[in-house]
Amino acid sequence: MKNKKKFIVFGQPYLGSEEIKSVTEVIKSKWLGTGPKVVKFEEAFKNYKKAKFANAVSSATAALHLSLLSCNLKPGDEVITTSMTFCSTVNAIIHSGAIPVLADIDYNTGNIDVGSIKKVLSSKTKAIIPVHYAGQPCDMDAIIEIANEKKLKIIEDCAHAVETEYKGKKAGTLGDFGCFSFYSTKNLATGEGGMVLSKSISNSLKIKKLSLHGISKDAWKRFSHKGYNHYKVTEAGFKYNMMDLQAAIGLEQLKRINKNWKTRKKIWNIYHDDFYKTNLKLLPKISKKNKLAYHLFPILVNKACGISRNQLLVKLTKAGIGCGVHYEAIPIHPYYKKKFSWKLNSYPNAASFGRETLSLPISPSLGNNQIDYIINTVKKFVK
Repeated sequence: MKNKKKFIVFGQPYLGSEEIKSVTEVIKSKWLGTGPKVVKFEEAFKNYKKAKFANAVSSATAALHLSLLSCNLKPGDEVITTSMTFCSTVNAIIHSGAIPVLADIDYNTGNIDVGSIKKVLSSKTKAIIPVHYAGQPCDMDAIIEIANEKKLKIIEDCAHAVETEYKGKKAGTLGDFGCFSFYSTKNLATGEGGMVLSKSISNSLKIKKLSLHGISKDAWKRFSHKGYNHYKVTEAGFKYNMMDLQAAIGLEQLKRINKNWKTRKKIWNIYHDDFYKTNLKLLPKISKKNKLAYHLFPILVNKACGISRNQLLVKLTKAGIGCGVHYEAIPIHPYYKKKFSWKLNSYPNAASFGRETLSLPISPSLGNNQIDYIINTVKKFVK
């Protein structure tokens, strides 16, 4: 009987003995919640990004929400973001009490289109959330110019962009806030988790307080060997804190971030050079002045391929290759259509991109035989 090929899991993180050792140390310390490992991880990530302040949180969604709350938005204020993103970007705007306003994308990159931003600006616009799609930097010079002219806040959604750089500057440090995801499939994975970068001590302290119920002291300090410390609730906060268990993984992941990035880059270029010969539409190779995180390798399955995206997705899954869809355009989802009366045809580039995009595995844990198998299998089904 022929051995069945092992399923290739999409976005499988690269974890080693270092992460196991680090987590074991936390377990043996008997302190699992927010504590010294989180503080150390915040400092390490801040230094890696060359940022002023860093606050570890439970997710990128939490990071976005807290950043928006730090902008002191009022009911009726509008926040512009892309129509090609995960729902958490839009949901965070809604939960902050503001109104999300969508801009279309550049079909060639999947990133927010600056011309579309200008079209949807209004007197109520207070902030812009650019999403560095697949780890490609947005046109930040143009976005910053708009923000400066209109006195808007910029919150960078860097869920795909840990390693991304724009003209020598680290993604997440170009705007007022930078929000990162450490979800299981991300380039730096802690299972769940996130980080907020900010530029002022007042915003950092506000985010820290709001991330743990709005209380004045975290549990680690309240229950330390120095004795119990009374706390005061000064704001109605949230349960958005990161645990030492997560930070322990993050510290080890950060140590190998550059090594993993080089592996991702190698896989990305192998895919690009091979699929370039097919009818698949690919994201462009990054210019030398910018740095791509290589978080995703999306292929756009257009009519010339002789197969639809959904058909290819089914065939690849049956062939043992896990894939992702990043993303269907935001206006296609029932809640948003009903709530905001958004129409898909108002965002033609996002509509086409969302109908065609398919993300292939690009984990640094992939072996050469797996990479070859993925390429050959895709080419078998695509013209």
